[in-house]
Amino acid sequence: MTTLSVRDMSEDALAILRVSAAAKRQSLQAYVRDVLEREAYALSIEQAAREADRLAARANVTTDDVLNAIEEMRQARQ
Repeated sequence: MTTLSVRDMSEDALAILRVSAAAKRQSLQAYVRDVLEREAYALSIEQAAREADRLAARANVTTDDVLNAIEEMRQARQ
């Protein structure tokens, strides 16, 4: 694993993160790591649009099919 340092974080933002971590009964480090990992694996708008286009090219594709595929990709990346 790699170590990441964040510099010049505002005290207000840090306080908010500490409160959020405490609410989830996590250390600040664990909470921030989880936030960053979720962000890293989240689909971007562009990725979601490409996946929607790929699915729409199939016959009989519904909006639900597209939304389900996007959710499946998000789940697979977590």
